[in-house]
Amino acid sequence: MSQTSITQRLETLGINLPTASNPAAKYANAVLVNGFLFVSGKGPTGNPKGKLGIDFNTQEGYEFARQTGIEVLAVLADVLGSLDKVKQVVKVQGFVNASAEYEEHHKVLNGFSDLMLEVFDTKGVHARSVFGANSVRDNLPIIVESIFLVET
Repeated sequence: MSQTSITQRLETLGINLPTASNPAAKYANAVLVNGFLFVSGKGPTGNPKGKLGIDFNTQEGYEFARQTGIEVLAVLADVLGSLDKVKQVVKVQGFVNASAEYEEHHKVLNGFSDLMLEVFDTKGVHARSVFGANSVRDNLPIIVESIFLVET
């Protein structure tokens, strides 16, 4: 995919990438090792606070996961200079801040996964895991870490 087509795809999706957010503590946004870019845990834009199953429903969680994906795209663009350097979304791991009774973590993380597929097409297909957490930093509803195979 050329840079123009990724740019056009983002425009078609109505996505304007924000400036990549800074890490919340003493770590890097991403680390490149042997063609793999490891992106640190990111949360949704606007720093919403609360738990799925108490403060938010599954559809709201889906949107938070999608917003988190946009944050990750901003990091990729910042680090790589172009989203066209992404060869494959490899692994996604989500941590959903949820009540003990909440059971739709997988549906929440679909917001992130669907975005990766929309942006990268078949290069967006990835392995993933999702976990419920009783606490995450800053009481965010979701945090996602991810791994990408990239051109170096």
